[in-house]
Amino acid sequence: MYTVTVTSQLGNLDSSAAITIFTTTGGSRGDGEVPRDLKASQVTPRSALLTWKAPSAAVGSYKLTYQTEGQEMQEVTIDSTVTEFKLTRLHPMSKYTVQLQGERGGSYTATISTEFTTGNLRYPFPSDCSQELLNGIHDSGEVEIFPKGRQGKPVLVYCDQVTDGGGWTVFQRRMNGKTDFFRGWKNYSKGFGELSGEFWLGNENLHNLTSMAPMTLRVDLRAGDESVFAKYSAFTVDTVRRNYALKVSGYSGTAGDSMSYHNARMFSTRDRDPTPFITRCAMSYRGGWWYKNCHEANLNGLYDTSVNHQGVIWTAWKGKDLSIPFTEMKLRPTSFTPPTQG
Repeated sequence: MYTVTVTSQLGNLDSSAAITIFTTTGGSRGDGEVPRDLKASQVTPRSALLTWKAPSAAVGSYKLTYQTEGQEMQEVTIDSTVTEFKLTRLHPMSKYTVQLQGERGGSYTATISTEFTTGNLRYPFPSDCSQELLNGIHDSGEVEIFPKGRQGKPVLVYCDQVTDGGGWTVFQRRMNGKTDFFRGWKNYSKGFGELSGEFWLGNENLHNLTSMAPMTLRVDLRAGDESVFAKYSAFTVDTVRRNYALKVSGYSGTAGDSMSYHNARMFSTRDRDPTPFITRCAMSYRGGWWYKNCHEANLNGLYDTSVNHQGVIWTAWKGKDLSIPFTEMKLRPTSFTPPTQG
């Protein structure tokens, strides 16, 4: 049995020791029937690379399982031609047990196993993307956050770590019209779409995120070579009992102010309109939004349409007849100061 301890450094942050334990197989009878030398390397706070040696007798596939205390066991089926696998989205400061078996003709070989411990982070369970940036992660991309703390359900989000110093949790994007935004209340509450493309993170998530601390809203808009933004220093989304009512104020930026018109409005969708005016705005303007009577901004409207002001609209910038090709809505704590890099 061997024990290997590895530490790493990122800027001025030192990780805790990552420890892996593995057992090499001897030359006893039957060793050629099972995989061998399962090892964990390149262990970080959230990932580890597993490698092993294939048995001399061919297998149809591998079954790999891994688990840390207090979490459900995860199982992965791996092609027989592969002898390495990267585990991702692991929990920092956690000891993992990994087991590997080969599958041959519907039966499984004996199990080999290894253990490793992931490293430390300043914020092991980040509540939003600003804490992930403070963890030293400067690349934009998908991250698990924990708006309700370690014991709460994690939420997979897209972090913008570049714009205006980074630390932004993106909750809306329009870019190609491939995702239908004319949806009902349940879809808007839960969220929909793909984080790599167009999506809405969900009103319940928005409420949880804006309940943690005072938040700033940023809206980025692009049309051709033009790009503008709007920032609001105060942004909250209320509970479902209050129909996810919006509070927004403190505008600055280059896009013009089209959100303040919607302040104090409740969210409405095609199947639920808490405060209908003369017209049911969500039905008339084909989106889910904090409509008033009816909109100055309609970023969840129909993509690429100029009909009846139903498009993706930011009136203060492009009026109501041009549907804006690219939009992103994102938030971060108002008190956040981006770290200096270098």
